Formats: sequence, C-alpha cells, structure tokens
Amino acid sequence: MSTEPFTFRRGSTPLLVSIPHSGTFLPPALEAGMTPAALRLPDTDWHVPRLYDFLEEMGVSVIQAAYSRYFIDLNRDPAGKSLYPGASTTELCPTTTFGEEPIYKPGQSPSDGEIEERCEQVWRPYHDALANELSEIRARHGIALLWDAHSIRSVVPRFFEGTLADLNIGTGNGISASEGLADLLMAVARDAEENLGVTHVLNGRFMGGYITRYHGRPRTGIHAVQLELAQKTYMDEGFPFAFREESANRIRPVLAGLLQSMLAWADLEMTG
Repeated sequence: MSTEPFTFRRGSTPLLVSIPHSGTFLPPALEAGMTPAALRLPDTDWHVPRLYDFLEEMGVSVIQAAYSRYFIDLNRDPAGKSLYPGASTTELCPTTTFGEEPIYKPGQSPSDGEIEERCEQVWRPYHDALANELSEIRARHGIALLWDAHSIRSVVPRFFEGTLADLNIGTGNGISASEGLADLLMAVARDAEENLGVTHVLNGRFMGGYITRYHGRPRTGIHAVQLELAQKTYMDEGFPFAFREESANRIRPVLAGLLQSMLAWADLEMTG
C-alpha cells in the first residue's frame, strides 16, 4: 500500500510554502514493525496545514508531504551529513524519537536498500517538485521565495536546553536568504514580541534544515527561510496533540504578517 508523496497547489505570488513534516501516512507493513511509542507519531509537525489555513487566500503556492517523517525525513541530507555537527540529531530514516525512544521493534530498522527505496519513492520527488516550482516561480516573477513551515515541542532536552523561543527563524546563518529579507522578518517578529509577548530568535538552535539550505540560493534570486514554531503557541504538546483554536487565532496573524512581509520585500526588490 502506498500513497502519493505530496500534494501541491499553485498560487499566483512568488511565494512557495513547504510543509514537509505534517504527514502521518505509514505503509501498514512498516507500522507492524514499529513500537507503540512511535505509532503515536510524537514528532509530527501536528496541525501545521490547519494553522496556515490562510495560505490559499494569500495566493501562495503550497507543497505538503503525505508521509510521516518516520518513513523518511524530507529535511535531512540524503547522504546522511549532519545539519548540526556535534549536536544530537535524527537520521534520514529515523530510528529513535526526539525523546530517544526506539521507533522500531528489534530487528525491524530499515536496511540501506530500504532507505534508498524510500528516497526514490518520497524524498526525491518532493525535492524535485520544490526545485522545479521555485525555478518556474523565478521565471514568472523574476524572484522566488520559499517558506519552510515547521513546528516542534517547546521543550526537547535532546536538542536544546530550557524552553525554545516561539518563533525560530532560520536562514542558514545568512546563506539561504538575503540579509535585507531577514531584517524585515525580524522587524515583524519584534513587533509580535512587543505586542503579544511572542518570543523570537534568528539563526538560533534551528538555523534551517536541508530544504532551506539546499534550495535557498539568494545569488540566483531564490530566497529560503525556515520557521520552527513552538507548538505551545497553537496546540497541546502532549498526546493526543489537540489543536487549540483560541491560541491558533492569536499566532496566525503573526505568521501571516511574516509571509506578507516576504511578499512586500519581493515587490521592492523587483521594482527597486
């Protein structure tokens, strides 16, 4: 049993939003070899498409993964190179949860051949679609913007100490997007902190994963930004991971403001 690796909707603006970690699909044969803890899919970017329910109205393009990150992680280097050398991370095909619990029952971890099959089935089609759409957007508009939308529990000792900031904006330390664009995003984030108490950081613990760093090429007119959003801003971080509409309604205008600022920046770049 399989499913299409992603869904895609084309918009009318220069902005493409990627949602690589909200998928929950797992082939039944794979589920049979997984542990009860893993089957709860605790590391999913829960409800992100619902949180960004304003994207179609904004006219942006959206690509959304269908498969769980436990099948294959679309935001990892296919060669296994660490995004954060020296820091704990999970693999292309994870074998442990963020809580360091085993994902697979004994003897059920994927082989090298199985990992390559998953790459061909899901990872490469997603990245090919990203690259092709960004190229087409740049051809149509003269510039292309990529927003990689993620969320994570605000406390994950494996990856960082203490509590994560609400908005973790990453540009790969400036390699994936223009400094001017980053400055504008920080202005929106500062306003959110002053008025709503929404905390933020640029290129902190999460600087942008493989998607941002690989596809963002500012010198060629493609600018990519990752947002790692603390899940406490819109949902319950513990099982069963319930969506909180009141909280979501508070953070949605901030997210929309960030994306609108990207589009405004692109307009200035093209007309200036």
